[in-house]
Amino acid sequence: MFSGKKRHHTLKSQLVVNQRTGAIICTAHGKGRVHDFRLFKTSQVRLAATIQLLGDKGYQGIVKLHANSRTPVKKPKGAHLSQAQRQANRTLATQRIVVEHVNRCLKIFRILSERYRNRRRRFGLRFNLIAGIYNYELNPSI
Repeated sequence: MFSGKKRHHTLKSQLVVNQRTGAIICTAHGKGRVHDFRLFKTSQVRLAATIQLLGDKGYQGIVKLHANSRTPVKKPKGAHLSQAQRQANRTLATQRIVVEHVNRCLKIFRILSERYRNRRRRFGLRFNLIAGIYNYELNPSI
């Protein structure tokens, strides 16, 4: 049976952002439906052991690769999180909000927020150019 719908091919991007300055340090890209953690493993992004990595729930198990990392605690099936766990998740979210603000600023460029209609192999180049424009607007003295 043919539905007639056009398929929405996904392109996934990943950012490494400096929390103090909000500058984009590194980007990684994946073609198709790729899980966040798998994209991190295949991107060969290696951080120093002293850098603290803050991830969302898509990065569960990252402690095995980077010991100095924090992710929110998932709710167990059929149970509830304790008050301390909820508070820890909330403080982690307040620290991670810097990354979400960077994502918002990048999605102002509509090429990232809508369907990408150009050649797929040039997506990484264009994303890096947009990240460079963002970093320049953040600190034009560089």
